[in-house]
Amino acid sequence: MRAVTTAQPQELDVQPTPLALLLLGHEADPRSERGVECPGDLPSPSDPDLVERARAAKAKLGDKVFVLGHHYQRDEVIQFADVTGDSFKLARDAAARPQAEYIVFCGVHFMAESADILTGDDQKVVLPDLAAGCSMADMATAEQVAECWDVLTEAGIAEQVVPVSYMNSSADIKAFTGRHGGTICTSSNARRALDWAFQQGEKVLFLPDQHLGRNTAVRDMGMSLEDCVVYNPHRPNGGLTAEELRAAKMILWRGHCSVHGRFSLDSVNEVRERIPGVNVLVHPECRHEVVAAADHVGSTEYIIKTLEAAPAGSKWAIGTELNLVRRLANRFASEDKEIVFLDRTVCFCSTMNRIDLPHLVWALESLAEGTLVNRIEVDKETEAFAKLALERMLALP
Repeated sequence: MRAVTTAQPQELDVQPTPLALLLLGHEADPRSERGVECPGDLPSPSDPDLVERARAAKAKLGDKVFVLGHHYQRDEVIQFADVTGDSFKLARDAAARPQAEYIVFCGVHFMAESADILTGDDQKVVLPDLAAGCSMADMATAEQVAECWDVLTEAGIAEQVVPVSYMNSSADIKAFTGRHGGTICTSSNARRALDWAFQQGEKVLFLPDQHLGRNTAVRDMGMSLEDCVVYNPHRPNGGLTAEELRAAKMILWRGHCSVHGRFSLDSVNEVRERIPGVNVLVHPECRHEVVAAADHVGSTEYIIKTLEAAPAGSKWAIGTELNLVRRLANRFASEDKEIVFLDRTVCFCSTMNRIDLPHLVWALESLAEGTLVNRIEVDKETEAFAKLALERMLALP
């Protein structure tokens, strides 16, 4: 055995920088509490050449192209959108423009799939960056959900279960829902979808966002937290016993939104202490304890309408994606409405922000030159069953 000697480290006269201390968690940066801005913010909007190129390509395409912009997109992209909205509104808007040969969807993958399902066969849906996915939608795969259904069958309850899938899901999950007699929902009509589902069966399998399912069942429908169980696709039998599945009314998939899931009860308590008289307004994809502590809860469209109707001088802390919160803060600044992000550490939806102006310019210029890029196309069988689930949603009372 050899003896090992270790040299003593020399003392270095190095003073940590404020940034290093911040990253280590030993210091605070007051600029991170500016409401809707943060250190390390996105670079300024892309150079004017790209702006002009986007305008030129869009003008060359004319009525052949229809650009959809989700509320969570950057301003530099939103400026080229023909319509803005949430995912389902945009998909319906696309379906209402049959003369548009190309639908350029500035959103994420599942949204483009929904647009392809609802538009005509002669229309082509384009996603400027194929890497723009959705972490929530990716938390439920077709194979995992099929295995879950086998678990429910073995527990003897599959015939009692009606699947309800959130719009923020892949075409495969929407097709599974349609195949098994279920419906799709949005954050605006989740209560109506669940009311309908419980008229069809005794239990609901809610995919893929556990928080929207729990909040709707408990907050809006009067169920208890004990009525809900969480199915974890990464554990045998979802981590649940057959008895737990039989006793549950709501079987919630273990999925969540990476943005809305970050808000905490501490966020709510801290902002109330920091801004006296603030109104806390959050999206129902937030955790149950956050929703329970908020003053107002609703979809993206609800958040916008609530702020539009708010009196001048009112104060608001918003629990949803930062691009939208910042856009609303700028929009209503002239009315003296103070609007801040609910969490002190602000962040963007990383996947939504993959749609940037360079990608949009590339897509538009390619189409203008006659080259189809990044087409999103759902196969016919999947489309048929997914559309069936969507049509059930549209028929909800």
